[in-house]
Amino acid sequence: MNGIGNQRLTRRALLAGAASALAGAAWAEAPLRSLRPRARDVPQVVTGGPARPDDRLRARATIDDLIAEAGLSGITGVIVADAGTGAVLEERSSGETLPPASVTKSVTAMYALDALGAGHRFATRLLATGPVTDGVLDGDLILAGGGDPVLDTDALDALAQRLADAGVAEVTGTFRVWGGAIPELFQIDPVQKPHIGYNPAVSGLSLNFNRVHFEWAQTGGAYTVTMDARSGTLRPAVTTARMAVVDRAAPVYAYDDADGVDAWSVSRGALGTGGTRWLPVRRPAAYAGDVFRTLARSRGIVLGDPAVMDAVPEGTEIVRHESPRLDAIIRDMLLYSTNLTAEMIGLAASRARGEEATDLASSAAVMVDWLAQTHGIEGAFMDHSGLGTGSRIAPREMVRLLVIAQAQGTLRPLLRTIPMVDENRERLTDPPGDVVAKTGTLNFVSTLAGFVSTPHGADLAFVVFSADTDAREEAMDGSEDLPPGAATFNGRAKRLQQRLLQRWAVVFSGRAPAPAETVELETAPG
Repeated sequence: MNGIGNQRLTRRALLAGAASALAGAAWAEAPLRSLRPRARDVPQVVTGGPARPDDRLRARATIDDLIAEAGLSGITGVIVADAGTGAVLEERSSGETLPPASVTKSVTAMYALDALGAGHRFATRLLATGPVTDGVLDGDLILAGGGDPVLDTDALDALAQRLADAGVAEVTGTFRVWGGAIPELFQIDPVQKPHIGYNPAVSGLSLNFNRVHFEWAQTGGAYTVTMDARSGTLRPAVTTARMAVVDRAAPVYAYDDADGVDAWSVSRGALGTGGTRWLPVRRPAAYAGDVFRTLARSRGIVLGDPAVMDAVPEGTEIVRHESPRLDAIIRDMLLYSTNLTAEMIGLAASRARGEEATDLASSAAVMVDWLAQTHGIEGAFMDHSGLGTGSRIAPREMVRLLVIAQAQGTLRPLLRTIPMVDENRERLTDPPGDVVAKTGTLNFVSTLAGFVSTPHGADLAFVVFSADTDAREEAMDGSEDLPPGAATFNGRAKRLQQRLLQRWAVVFSGRAPAPAETVELETAPG
């Protein structure tokens, strides 16, 4: 692994390293009924436009053929519906409740947009508890987080500059930090390995997706290591995290709480000649305060060690930084599948609904109630990102939510484009349809849910969930980040997804046939 040197790190680069308005057209029927056909075979014909040789091949195999050829262990649940009417066109095992993985983020996106609004911005503020006279703040300075999930070092640097521009040169009191705008949690999922960067702590004051940058270089027989909060132009060193290189075979990384400092150690034999890695931060508010103190010092403002406060801060706002709009944050979250962003906006949505959720499970339970009462959708979620174990939803329920989202116009514009590819993973030059969707990947779990539109006017909502929960549970007891068989499972699942998408785009390329039989549901409350 090579060091990144002076490579520019933008906020998008940070996101990539981490693995829409609400008022839409009303849909009279979507929240009130589900069109549920019994298993049947749809005629294998192209329903619109001229048939091409490749199209005939794509339409020839049934979904049962494709699922069987994939050779996946566990269960695969599949469903495709007309995105406008909700009429189910094909399905297999769509009533099985399966792990949604990061498709959960699509649900969280709708939940947060409903509670907060697409234009919502999160504010990070500097508060003063006393007056500022001749450049001296006679009181405490408080760095108060507002739940901004994309706050980075550059934004903190801008806050420090604005503090100086406001005329503050000295602080007589204590420098305090507050992250209580949402519940503060040590990590997202306690089952994950301690060094996994996509499983950081959660706080209302979060910086760089609550990750610290570890870099190492070998000189002779020794290693030089640094821990910093780097951005595109800045590399402020941190004191709230440190690293020791040790002689041991395993584990590669180990974590310890050393009197409020994230104390890491790494196996010497795993380092090579040099490299970099983002590691999770366990005390986000203190970390952000540590970095801000360094940035303020560069402008001549000397602050003491940051003191984390629990009480809601009071004081006069001096300066503030506002995040991008929520819909822009969600677009990046869905593109880069950022776990921390999903948890933070989900927790913020629960707080906005007046619920005092104290952890991810209780906040996810509020989201489950919202799904049931607002849309008549059944599901079980343990968090807002899909990282943790225990979340389940049936593909049939998920496709119903997609049809609702289509009517509202909220989710689809924010989803990622999924290219159609051939057997060699090369992008098709003349694909039979356009796909936007959310992917989900865990060991022995691969999911995809979204929309397909075709040149001949079809607009489809689809869900493909594949999961071997027994193999996943067994793999959790091992030490490998990628256990044996997981990559093969994921590759086969993704190939199946592609073949299903291309089949559906051909078979239902024009006006879709009516379903053979439907079952109506009771009217949902609310």
